[in-house]
Amino acid sequence: MTALAPTLQAFFTDRLIAQLDASPHTIAAYRDAFRLLLGFASDRTRHRPSDLDLGDLDAELIGAFLDHLETARHNSAATRNSRLAAIHSLFAYASRRHPEHAAAIQRVLAIQPKRFQRTLVTYLTEPETDALLAACDQTTWTGRRDHAMLTLAVQTGLRVSELTGLTCADLAFGTGAHVQCVGKGRRQRRTPLLALTVSVLAAWMAERAGNPSDPLFPTITGRPLSRDAVERRITLYTTRAAASCPSLAAKHVTAHTLRHTAAMRLLLAGVDQSVIALWLGHAHVSTTDRYLHADMSQKERALARTQPPDTAPGRYRAPDRLLAFLDNL
Repeated sequence: MTALAPTLQAFFTDRLIAQLDASPHTIAAYRDAFRLLLGFASDRTRHRPSDLDLGDLDAELIGAFLDHLETARHNSAATRNSRLAAIHSLFAYASRRHPEHAAAIQRVLAIQPKRFQRTLVTYLTEPETDALLAACDQTTWTGRRDHAMLTLAVQTGLRVSELTGLTCADLAFGTGAHVQCVGKGRRQRRTPLLALTVSVLAAWMAERAGNPSDPLFPTITGRPLSRDAVERRITLYTTRAAASCPSLAAKHVTAHTLRHTAAMRLLLAGVDQSVIALWLGHAHVSTTDRYLHADMSQKERALARTQPPDTAPGRYRAPDRLLAFLDNL
């Protein structure tokens, strides 16, 4: 048996599951990355995936695989980098188990992630948010469920996986009303609720009448909503809301857009960045910097406080006719 197969299996069972207690989402993302890599390497080397060795996955092949993701599969640079992060994690683990492959492993670990242009975050204005929530048909059970779910998402900024993972026991009303969830990196956090959000959720909980362990936002069969189902509902309501709020037609609204909306509402209210990072469950405060770039009002206020330079307007004129000729070419 080659060194790759047992190393890859141990990487998942010993490293990710036993040592790091990685979340199911992380394990699934790493699994998909290596299924793609093994399939690509098998086609390139004409070896079955179980017969591949660590030496077959050299830096040249990994580089070709990363190019394949972008050119053949049309993955974004961010997706390419996440696949590379999974590969780096495996090879760092393999370096301690197989020092005989140290040179090849170091060349793979030396592959740098690709730089890419970050676009400004998309978020909803207050009129757009109101139009989206109003688009939920509250004469139906699913419409009332979706209205409560989107109201919670806009106010708290929960990730879609956090929304779908909520149970009835995760809501706490009364003094200090809040919702608790386990987010990315298995970080548990509690987010306070506004009085309006509490009233909407209390009405939904009374109608929901579920047990503490039941999903807060279920399907009609009682199962938790899937991520895709949530995104489809948001797309439906965005299309409806665009009839009364045309600006929504120009925006690609997703569950993450609602998360950005919650962050921007906090920022515009003057909340400190560190508090916003805690609110959203960010591991690093610097992650919140992207919202500063998206907010023009913050930049306009900063511009208003600056002193304009005391310089007279004018145009440079060359002191010599020959230089002037060259400048005018």
